[in-house]
Amino acid sequence: MGTQENVELIRRGYQAFDAGDMATLRELFAEDAVWHTAGNGVLSGAKQGREAIMAYFGELATRSKGSFKVTLQEVIGGEKHTIGLQHSHAETNGRTLDTQGALAFQVRDGKITEGREFFDDTAQGDAFWA
Repeated sequence: MGTQENVELIRRGYQAFDAGDMATLRELFAEDAVWHTAGNGVLSGAKQGREAIMAYFGELATRSKGSFKVTLQEVIGGEKHTIGLQHSHAETNGRTLDTQGALAFQVRDGKITEGREFFDDTAQGDAFWA
């Protein structure tokens, strides 16, 4: 796959995530994909495999009581890496998460094989998801 196909794949992923369409999102990930969650909090660290990644996404919804929203600002494509620039927002239990970030994706054979989160304030995320 080329740069444009990778960009479209990542856009479809963001659309599926935004719509809560976990079946579509699941299909975009390789079975052995890895997701690296930024920070030092309870949700931080590597998620090994598609099902662990889907469980992590479900945990974000559960812990935020469904308020977690990601707004895709731009996708920057490449042959091996594609970057999604985003804004994340959630409110629950008197806490607010409001942060800018970037997700770096590796794509192989039309599937996401790795996702790596980068946020402007990981301490804020750690505190919110606790």
